[in-house]
Amino acid sequence: MTYPFLWLILLVAFAAVEGLTAGLISIWFCAGSLAAFFAAWLDASLTVQIALFAVVSLISMALIRPLAKKYLHTKTENTNADRILGTQAVVTESIDNLRAAGQIKAGGMVWTARSASGDPIPKGTLVRVERIEGVKAIVSLPEKGNGTSL
Repeated sequence: MTYPFLWLILLVAFAAVEGLTAGLISIWFCAGSLAAFFAAWLDASLTVQIALFAVVSLISMALIRPLAKKYLHTKTENTNADRILGTQAVVTESIDNLRAAGQIKAGGMVWTARSASGDPIPKGTLVRVERIEGVKAIVSLPEKGNGTSL
């Protein structure tokens, strides 16, 4: 097998991988394979071919990746869950992590809730939504002086 043929096989393989994936995974290796193919075609040594493959692949990655990130990745859109993060909520059913019980009302919606500290929180207490894990709101008591019960 000759080296130009090997570089063509690698070029096709990297292109196939790129075609099967949604993101830019191996496009830079396609460029490196193409450069190494031309070097092999011109009877360059194997060391030159491999070095050219590596250098062109790295340069391609350095140039293409930032552009791809900028233009191909769409902005993430906040969901309803994101809107309640950091807000205050009212405990509508006492929160007890051991019993896997508890609900809050935040943003006009009722959420299953768990205590971030693991401590029980009684019904009617104002809490702060720390994060969302699946369908559960993880809440904590506001700092002293800010937390009250209704």
